[in-house]
Amino acid sequence: MLQVETVKQVREYVAKARAAGKRIGLVPTMGALHQGHLSLVKASKAQCACTVVSIFVNPTQFGPDEDLQAYPCTLDADRQACHDLGVDLLFVPTVQQMYPQPQLTWVNVDKLPDHLCGQSRPQHFRGVCTVVAKLFNIVQPDLAYFGQKDAQQLAILRRMAADLNLPVQIQACPIVREPNGLAMSSRNRYLSSQQRQQARCLNDALTHAQQLINAGQRDADTLIQAIRQIIDACPDAQVDYISLVDPELLQPMSVLDRDALIALAVKIGPARLIDNRLVRPPGTTDTAKQT
Repeated sequence: MLQVETVKQVREYVAKARAAGKRIGLVPTMGALHQGHLSLVKASKAQCACTVVSIFVNPTQFGPDEDLQAYPCTLDADRQACHDLGVDLLFVPTVQQMYPQPQLTWVNVDKLPDHLCGQSRPQHFRGVCTVVAKLFNIVQPDLAYFGQKDAQQLAILRRMAADLNLPVQIQACPIVREPNGLAMSSRNRYLSSQQRQQARCLNDALTHAQQLINAGQRDADTLIQAIRQIIDACPDAQVDYISLVDPELLQPMSVLDRDALIALAVKIGPARLIDNRLVRPPGTTDTAKQT
């Protein structure tokens, strides 16, 4: 595995790989790698002859009161994990390398960020789209891998790639969960053992909603209330949002009459956690792209 820090080094490496006829896979990350990230690397390794992993804590997607300075940095462990999985190129740029001058050009996707996480993080997806567009231009991958846990991000990046005719196929990988059902996240490190146990309520609530849907419930407000009751029973949990939306357009749905995404964000102790589940009412047909 080769580790590089500059855009020039990445482009030179990828150009040689492409000249050799290799398919390029990109796994963009902010480090603090866990099994969820590593599942993306494994997916790329299975489909591509050359896998590039980027580790960059992108400052432009953090708000002024968010955890940029405290975001976990475990570069030595991350490097070893990538080496063990056979990553070909590890790209670890500095902020100066990614943003060499004041950024005047931004990538914005309209409408899709208006709900869910975008309500409380108004500049977040502008930063995400801009840095991912930069990485796509630097690496020029054939495929790029993202986790279903960040369902809104996934939908937004898919729309960005389609609208801008970017020659990259975005691959979604399933949520990887801890033994108690908690979706794996770098921010889980902020939780105490007691808070980590409480955090299982997110997945428990989604499972309960799925059971209600299977039993015939179709009213979004009823499903949201059932989810909220389970989460509110956890003493440290504070709901940011619980929503049932269209999986592609991310618009709220009042009736579950087709494929839907149940998404939620909950603060437990110092960590803001997100989770989601794609659901399809029994008897309906596939009307949305599975993510």
